[in-house]
Amino acid sequence: MAKGYKQMLDEADAMVTSVTAEEMAGKLEDAGIVLVDIRDPRELERDGMIPGAKHAPRGMLEFWIDPESPYHKEWFAEGKTYVFYCASGWRSLLAARVGQEMGLDAQSLRGGFGGWKKDGHPTAEKEKRSA
Repeated sequence: MAKGYKQMLDEADAMVTSVTAEEMAGKLEDAGIVLVDIRDPRELERDGMIPGAKHAPRGMLEFWIDPESPYHKEWFAEGKTYVFYCASGWRSLLAARVGQEMGLDAQSLRGGFGGWKKDGHPTAEKEKRSA
C-alpha cells in the first residue's frame, strides 16, 4: 500500500484548521459558518446532530461541492467557512481537506460529534423528510 489512513490523516491535519467543540459552540449563531455533518444518514437518525448543521453524506461530498456537478448544492457556493464533522473527527478531517482542495474555506471539528456530545453541547434530532 502506497499510503495508509494514518499518513492521510497526518497530512490532512497539517493542512486543515481544526476547531474544538468549545470554540464551535461559541460560533453556532455565526452566519458566516456552515456546519456540515458528513455522517451516514443512519448515524444522524440514531444519534442526532448539531443544531443548524447541514447534512452532506461523505460519499456525495465532491459532487455536492462542485458547481459543475448535476448534484451541486448551492449552499456550498455561498463563500462561507464550512466546518465539517463526523463521529470522531477522522472522516471530517479528510473531508475538510477535500473541501480545501476544491476551493472552500474548510475546517474540521476536532473530536467530532462524539466530542461535542461528551462536552455537553446541544444536539437535535435529524429532520424527517415528508413523503
